Amino acid sequence: MDLITELRHFLNTPDLQKVEQVQALWSGYGEIARYAYTQDNKAKHIIVKHVQLPDEISHPRGWNTQTSHQRKISSYQNEEKFYADYAHRCDQFCYVPKHLGSLNCGSPKPLIIEDLDAAGFDLRLTEATLTEIQLGIRWLAYFHARFIDIPADDLWPVGTYWHLATRQDEWHKMAEGELKQSAHQIDSHLNNAKYQTLVHGDAKLANFCWTRDTKNLAAVDFQYIGKGAGVKDVMYFLGSCLNSNELFEHESDLLDQYFGFFHQALKHYQKMIDGQAVEREWRSLYPLAWADFHRFLQGWHPEHFKINDYMQKQTIIAFEATQK
Repeated sequence: MDLITELRHFLNTPDLQKVEQVQALWSGYGEIARYAYTQDNKAKHIIVKHVQLPDEISHPRGWNTQTSHQRKISSYQNEEKFYADYAHRCDQFCYVPKHLGSLNCGSPKPLIIEDLDAAGFDLRLTEATLTEIQLGIRWLAYFHARFIDIPADDLWPVGTYWHLATRQDEWHKMAEGELKQSAHQIDSHLNNAKYQTLVHGDAKLANFCWTRDTKNLAAVDFQYIGKGAGVKDVMYFLGSCLNSNELFEHESDLLDQYFGFFHQALKHYQKMIDGQAVEREWRSLYPLAWADFHRFLQGWHPEHFKINDYMQKQTIIAFEATQK
């Protein structure tokens, strides 16, 4: 059976039709598409993420290795598991698309989720104001608080797409120097944090969908979700919104706001955990999160524009912290 026949059967909607491709998946691994059907005389829309393994693996920067292929397959399976078993725990403060089902055809399984455009989150931002950035870190704070005491052992043991265990090819490509030599130590400090939650793992601005008034938002793309310190997401989100000068200027206030939201969220979710202890540890890991991402970029794309003065300053702080 082809995909659209499977979808019609699963949803019991014989009139279901594909409307448009929303996005091609990275390196030709399939697509995210919008489908429409009629239910109770009303038009309904869904989003389907369908992974189709390419005949020939390609990558825009040449990283078309078997390691890269297996990481992608694992990440799609990881995302399906999150939606099936964990997404329902998210509320309006850390909104994610509702999981509508997964088809038992293919591996990874085709994923059926709520259409955020139809739910009112139809705006995508390419740049953000400070107010919008604050809403982004509020989403992260509530998400991190929601999952801080939930084992989630069937998701990735380490979240983010750049963590060292899955990026050995890039590490070997790095120029010799202190960052390469310190990579495993930095990775160990992050992975052995006492307080861990689920991190989104790819929390860039482009992975948030906004209401038209930009007062509410939802997140998508949970391929790289897994355990970690919340500041790994905070680092990546801020780096996707701000340049080096802006990071130097606003870092302190935005970190304070993140932890303020985090403490509110712990109360909201009635978490019996020492929030001040979490904050102390995660603040100390913030420079290491930057250095860890710096390590990935240095091997993957050493001329990348995100390797800026702010990132390099945080990396120096991380070196000092790991040598104590």
